[in-house]
Amino acid sequence: MKKIVLPLVLLFSFFAYSQTTKVPVYAWVGGPGKATDQELKEQFSEFKEKGIYGLMYSGGHDPETYERVGKFVKEAGLEFHTWIPTMIQGDPKIKPEWYGVSGKGESTYEIQPYAPYYKFMCPNKKGVRKYLKDLYTGVAEVEHVDGIHLDYIRYPDVILARGLWEKYGLIQDREFPEYDFCYCDTCTKDFKKKSGIDITKVEDPTTVHEWKEYRYNVITGLVKEIKEAVHEKGKKVNAAVFPGPTISKKLVRQEWNNWGLDAYFPMNYNDFYMANTLWIGSQVKEEVQAAGETPVYSGLFICPRPWNKANEEDPEGHGLLPEELGDAIKESMENGAAGICLFTPGRMTDAHWAAFKEAIYKEYTVE
Repeated sequence: MKKIVLPLVLLFSFFAYSQTTKVPVYAWVGGPGKATDQELKEQFSEFKEKGIYGLMYSGGHDPETYERVGKFVKEAGLEFHTWIPTMIQGDPKIKPEWYGVSGKGESTYEIQPYAPYYKFMCPNKKGVRKYLKDLYTGVAEVEHVDGIHLDYIRYPDVILARGLWEKYGLIQDREFPEYDFCYCDTCTKDFKKKSGIDITKVEDPTTVHEWKEYRYNVITGLVKEIKEAVHEKGKKVNAAVFPGPTISKKLVRQEWNNWGLDAYFPMNYNDFYMANTLWIGSQVKEEVQAAGETPVYSGLFICPRPWNKANEEDPEGHGLLPEELGDAIKESMENGAAGICLFTPGRMTDAHWAAFKEAIYKEYTVE
């Protein structure tokens, strides 16, 4: 048994640490909406008082929003990372030909898998890459921003997490073409050039390992371009990723352990996988091993209405109950996580906060 030793780079150059809590805590937060300056100040001060020391803040694309909000975040003594989706965009300036194409030949510009907001772009288009680099570097120039937090940096789910099948009326016991991306001309021609395989002529593309590897590498290449551009602005880059990377590779073609980012925030949402808190620990163990020296912050999904969880048909209303939160934090920390991230503090009940407070002041050991 050994005590968790946090590397100095974490202490001094990436995330701020509490002098009293034992568990560094970050949170995914959206806003600002119509909140006044005073309301924002009070919100961030309350987060700080409750034991949160960094925000992954979703405020759209406008740098001015982050300039305004970031000032109050920093005044409250919190880290400020801008949480901006990558491959899903609703910007009307995006060209129709930039969107991904499924194995059925359907563009997400016209037909979206699962839900209308699933308008995934193709990560292989030059125009898409320039658009994203311009977006993130523009935000990175904001003085108060400590880092860029990437989300939806992946393909659409070729297979949904098991706990979501019933919601969408699906049985995804294999990869189906309508959820398999991307088969646009850019991708299929480039793959043929590099591998000699014309994937459009293959009877069952799901059996071609090289095709899977190609798409892992496309996403990885895009991430590295964004990372280099943002690093040139002197800011960090981290990302919300799927668990694993065994699960992330299988479900969304996301081989994040090869991205070389400054931190990873795996979304260890156990209810989506029909699992308990022990599953969180097993995922964190794999994630920490895969990430090497890079810190991993275990993302925890909070149940907003614990008293009604059993009656919630939509898995989005599920999540950790107050009596499970302490175990989830314990499993994360004892399996090597550098800390945790809450989705989202607005879903936390008083009972959650009580369990949370007790858990973050404990000292955990890694076996």
